Amino acid sequence: MTAVLTAPPAIAEQTARPVPLTRLTLVELRKLGDTRAGMWLLILIGLTTVGTSAVMLGWSPDEELTLRGFFEFGLLPSAVLLPVLGILSMTSEWSQRTALTTFTLVPGRIRVVAAKLAAGLLIAIASTAATLALSAAANLLGGALGGDATWRLDGSLLWQGLLMQVIAVLMGMGFGAVLLNSPLAIVTYLVLPMLWTVLGGTIKALGTAAKWLDVNVTSAALAEPGMTGEEYGRLAVSCLVWVLLPLAAGTWRVLKREVS
Repeated sequence: MTAVLTAPPAIAEQTARPVPLTRLTLVELRKLGDTRAGMWLLILIGLTTVGTSAVMLGWSPDEELTLRGFFEFGLLPSAVLLPVLGILSMTSEWSQRTALTTFTLVPGRIRVVAAKLAAGLLIAIASTAATLALSAAANLLGGALGGDATWRLDGSLLWQGLLMQVIAVLMGMGFGAVLLNSPLAIVTYLVLPMLWTVLGGTIKALGTAAKWLDVNVTSAALAEPGMTGEEYGRLAVSCLVWVLLPLAAGTWRVLKREVS
């Protein structure tokens, strides 16, 4: 007589059930600060954001010490550094050789990519909210020091500031997913858009194209309230080239790349 061992129904059901996307997102959020590079990047983002308020309080004219001034200047450090964090998130499995473990536990690679993107969006939202709170505190201190301390902040600037952070993070994640190599992706992310900006500004034949395809140019309108429909259109076209296409190509590469 041959005995057949079968797992209890409860265990079998639990094994077959996929890990919820929310749990995967929380894991990806935790992984952002687990590595030494990620932890120091988060610390640096916080310190530099605080530093922008300190610089304005120490050296800016009184009329510039407003909530809008603190908020706009405070977004700059995270707009520069958050994409690097997004790159590290996308390349972590391949640079730390944990891809086999990750994709064994979660065979559906597209769900891992989706969790990384969700974590990046949450970091962008948290960064924008933290910058707004810090700007409000700096504005109070600026008023006590004799600054203008105006609290008026156009609602469109909040939305546009958040959009700027989201675009920056997703763009970094796109470069990371395409190249799957942290140093190469960081250098490419920093150099390639800057090179295109220089070429678009110096070569007259590229001037018209740069107005639509240079993300550094099209995203500059986010710093001013009340963007027009044409400005949103130009931003959308440049994001298609610099954000959506790299993300699509990078996702395809992550899904197809062999794990060794």
